[in-house]
Amino acid sequence: MEKQKLVLIGNGMAGVRCIEEILREAPELFEITIFGSEPHLNYNRIQLSAVLQGSTTFDAITINDQNWYNEHNIELYTGETVIKIDSKNQVLLTDKSRVLPYDRLIIATGSVPFMLPVPGADKDGVITFRTIEDCQKMINTAKSYKKAVVIGGGVLGLEAAKGLLNLGMEVKVVHNGRNLMERQLDETAAKLLQTELEKQGLRFLFEKDTKEICGRKRVERVTFKDGTETAADLVVMAVGVRPNIQLAKDSGIEINRGILVNDYLETNISNIFAVGECVEHRGTVYGLVKPLYDQGKVLAKRICSHEGKGYEGTVLSTQLKISGVDVFSVGQFTCEERLKSIEIYDELDGVYKKLIFEDSKLVGAVLFGDTSDRTRLVEMILKKKDVSDMEKVTLFQELNGDGNSVASMAHHEIICNCNGVAKGAIIEAVQKNGLTTVDQVKKCTKASGACGAVNH
Repeated sequence: MEKQKLVLIGNGMAGVRCIEEILREAPELFEITIFGSEPHLNYNRIQLSAVLQGSTTFDAITINDQNWYNEHNIELYTGETVIKIDSKNQVLLTDKSRVLPYDRLIIATGSVPFMLPVPGADKDGVITFRTIEDCQKMINTAKSYKKAVVIGGGVLGLEAAKGLLNLGMEVKVVHNGRNLMERQLDETAAKLLQTELEKQGLRFLFEKDTKEICGRKRVERVTFKDGTETAADLVVMAVGVRPNIQLAKDSGIEINRGILVNDYLETNISNIFAVGECVEHRGTVYGLVKPLYDQGKVLAKRICSHEGKGYEGTVLSTQLKISGVDVFSVGQFTCEERLKSIEIYDELDGVYKKLIFEDSKLVGAVLFGDTSDRTRLVEMILKKKDVSDMEKVTLFQELNGDGNSVASMAHHEIICNCNGVAKGAIIEAVQKNGLTTVDQVKKCTKASGACGAVNH
């Protein structure tokens, strides 16, 4: 039987993970072609901050090398962009005048960084932080210039700022809010984070709205609407991303903030699916890796005509990837009227923990200074475990006295939330393959392979 032609638009983490799942479900069903606008193989975008901070390399963050594409007979076109989808005739057109037919099409165009629409944003030295090229520009700039301004006090902005600091630049973080990471942290955790990062050398300018980026050809300073300004040789915009939906829009696919999909990641057009950051599902656009991987599993079953549950959404968790700083949040982190919280703040050791409850169920947590219990807490939230019969304060205590909660976890419990890897799967891989290092475990099981977080 002739294989169906499956085309993936987007060679990023979400789309290629979906292809991996499809190969597991039905390895012989499709003849697969992938288009990627970037001139690279599939790489881990989340780990760009680690490259910038000097803890890993560009080569090390490649997820699938050329051998992987070859082994699965996948035709890969890098540095080539699909510019039109003719859904009536089921063909694609690329910017290199390539015309390709498809039977099934997956759109995984991801997102594009948002640039503040201010005068001077097009000057030399003003960049975003999204690609390998952006990362390389920062590394090269740090060799000749000293003053960096990062606009945005969220996760990406802080990780970029720490990387530039490690490269020897003087770094100021500009934020229009009062607190760092306000979408993930409450005020107490945010202030603790600020204090720790200031100790490491970062400086912060809060409640500042950028008015203009000034300079002749290259950026020289940033001015703010309150009349103040700061010198800058490099400006990094880290103020968020937007779903990359232009292709879908031009092709008659229904969009809102993202490409509209149902619970099986189907668009309004037959045989066209979408997955990842470009997607809007039940009114939500996701920008973290776990929901994108969850979507990929659902779509793989659907596209292979295998039975499976639809995608129902994902409980979000965030971990800041900065050496020497332990910060984690999951689910709800502020107390609305129907919610109650328990907090513990150890000022001597710099540890803050806050658990959020709705009735007798844990619905959120914020951890600073000690995040060792994050896996257990995520598991409790996902399982909607009733804690009414537990002494609430025991929730803060690790499952045994030696501080290693993982050792006491059951084999079915999840160690790596992003990739859904259970403790038992890791133990089996170690015993079966004789693994002796964390890197070997990552490669074999994909545990911690996406976000880089490791539970020891």
